[in-house]
Amino acid sequence: MIENRAIIEKGATIGEGSTIGAYSFIGKHVAIGKHNTIGTHVVIDGHTTIGDNNSIDTHTVLGTAAQDIKSSAAKVALRIGSNNQIGSHIFITAGTEHGGGTTTLGDNNQLQEGVHIGHDVQMGSHCVMQKDAALGGHVIVGEHVVFGKDAAVHQFVEIGNFASLADSAALTQDLPPYCTAEGNRAKITGLHQASLDRHLSTKEVTDIKKAYMQLFADASPKEQALSALQIQQPTVCKILYRFIADSKRGIPFKRKNNAK
Repeated sequence: MIENRAIIEKGATIGEGSTIGAYSFIGKHVAIGKHNTIGTHVVIDGHTTIGDNNSIDTHTVLGTAAQDIKSSAAKVALRIGSNNQIGSHIFITAGTEHGGGTTTLGDNNQLQEGVHIGHDVQMGSHCVMQKDAALGGHVIVGEHVVFGKDAAVHQFVEIGNFASLADSAALTQDLPPYCTAEGNRAKITGLHQASLDRHLSTKEVTDIKKAYMQLFADASPKEQALSALQIQQPTVCKILYRFIADSKRGIPFKRKNNAK
């Protein structure tokens, strides 16, 4: 059922079982899947594609032009998967031509009130962004990542799977998988233990803890620690090694004795 007080431009497609609240606006290039619940005063515009079974709360804006002085009128897009909970007063822009063209949100994510997701962000699935958390443009977010209330992430930062960012943290460097960071500017303070216990086996958790100690608790140079980690067999260790080795913005951690 589509409420007759919503404005739905000709060309928009709305899947079976989706509902749109009063005074909402759906642009002509928007494609919405099945069984979505869209609240009142919601704006969905641009080349936005939304999957199935999402809930989108009141006064949320999706798919509008990027807040980027270099953005153009080129065909850019926002793609949202399925089973996401998108709260009220959320703002997610489309991508930009120079940034890949598409902002992407995966499946089963929870975005709480006031969240901002900038242009060209690539977010995986099963992530949680608590109230007023914000991502700058071009941020890459893995799977099962948790952002605390008021957490902020600088543009072009990458965050690995199962990582977490504390309340009010400001992250300006890449955050490796399984790690948690706190503060302004945010620094790694340990492992995201709750996520490890929930998603990894006991053996994998043990391997990650050993790798973390090698990388961050010992005073040996980073290159030496990475070399040792590279030759270890556990897949979880190799994932951690590859992320750190490939980081373009550096890892937010101060090593003991200022070892380089």
